Amino acid sequence: MASAGTKGKSKKAAKPRGASKKSAWDLRLYIAGRTPRAERALKNLERICAEHLAGQYRVVVIDLLKIPQLAKGDQIVAVPTLVRNLPTPMRRIIGDLSNTERVLIGLDIRAR
Repeated sequence: MASAGTKGKSKKAAKPRGASKKSAWDLRLYIAGRTPRAERALKNLERICAEHLAGQYRVVVIDLLKIPQLAKGDQIVAVPTLVRNLPTPMRRIIGDLSNTERVLIGLDIRAR
């Protein structure tokens, strides 16, 4: 998975993570610090991606305590929030991603 700001920049607020540079799934996880809830969301997202996206994903973790201006672009009003940019249409899921079935449906990986 990745975090925003790692390519050519010294900021460590976001680090790219994932198995492939040519990813079919482009995901952003917005957090506000390394809270227990943020850590749960990250672990749950890593597990879901590994089990259901078979290396065809890229995740960028964005810590809004370090780069708050990035919240505006994806209209983030709560954290943690997962944003799916690709495949389109964009989707958002708020919470720690512990309800796997809800996340799979929200990301349109599994039919409702």
